[in-house]
Amino acid sequence: MKTSFTFLAVALLICNFTFGQDFTKKIDSIIKDNYLKNPDVGISVGFINNDKEFYTSYGKLSKESTRDVDKNSIFEIASITKILTGNMIAQAAIEKKLNVDDYIDSYLPKQYILQKNLQHKIKISDLASHQSGLPDVDFQKLIEVNAQQPVSSVTEQSLETMINSCTDLIDYGKFRYSTINFTLLGQILEKIYGKSYDDIIKEKILKSAKMNQTLTKDFNVKNITTGYNPEGGAQEFFLWNVTAPAGLIKSNTSDMVKYLKALLNKGNSISDAALIMEKIYYKDAKREMGLGLNINTEDQDTIYLKSGDSMGQSSIICYNRTKNWGIVILLNKRDSKMRQNLLNTIYDNVLK
Repeated sequence: MKTSFTFLAVALLICNFTFGQDFTKKIDSIIKDNYLKNPDVGISVGFINNDKEFYTSYGKLSKESTRDVDKNSIFEIASITKILTGNMIAQAAIEKKLNVDDYIDSYLPKQYILQKNLQHKIKISDLASHQSGLPDVDFQKLIEVNAQQPVSSVTEQSLETMINSCTDLIDYGKFRYSTINFTLLGQILEKIYGKSYDDIIKEKILKSAKMNQTLTKDFNVKNITTGYNPEGGAQEFFLWNVTAPAGLIKSNTSDMVKYLKALLNKGNSISDAALIMEKIYYKDAKREMGLGLNINTEDQDTIYLKSGDSMGQSSIICYNRTKNWGIVILLNKRDSKMRQNLLNTIYDNVLK
């Protein structure tokens, strides 16, 4: 009996090892093929399966650089920041500092005064699932003003005017992607914790998940990638201000896999909060939304994901809690189609 048990254990170990090797070879092949077709695009991919980490990268830090992209190369993760903000909102709910279904009125900083007909209507979860009905910034107009740093035009004063002058929630209860919703969530966090958003995310996310290479305001490092817009022009990393909760973070696949590991492993603050994030707060014929998360269910297989696009970079993070895997893809060019095609190809051919 002992011999049979030992044989079974060894067989399972070999099976898991082969399974992991198969995953990595297939993912690497897909990424390599994409690089050969797009040699100017630097790409880094991190993958975790049953707590085992795998990485593959191709390309250079910039068109002029001789340094290879690797798992430590820094990219803008842009709107993936929103799921970190959503996670901190869920952590605050666990700590009894708020309830995600509370109305936002009493949580907003004092400079905001909602019109009477808007009071006691918008929930915190409405902000996090993009259905508040509040106005948002017009990125196209901001780009026309400053193509390199469009968010520089959004100030605390302009944001205050935008919210206080809003007289009607024209599409409340309907999905409309919003930068301002997550800006307000960040300000709510600042009010309840009495700290800056920068300090809160460092404590609640970066320190907790041991994301030691992830950057916020200061990103003057040697292993940073250069971003490129769709036409191939160099693009600066955003200097986020009041809108930081919607896109602040600069990171790499090494650290983002640490975040995925924290999400998937039970018994920590990030994972506990994720269970709140993963509930459905918005649903229509096209989508389901958690707190900042897109939720896709097909054949009883549920994945959670969030994409990010700055002016010069594209990224996506995706995980399956039941099957215990997660993946992050970072590109140093704004190309949402390439990013999505890569994820779809990997999912359909490897992960499904």
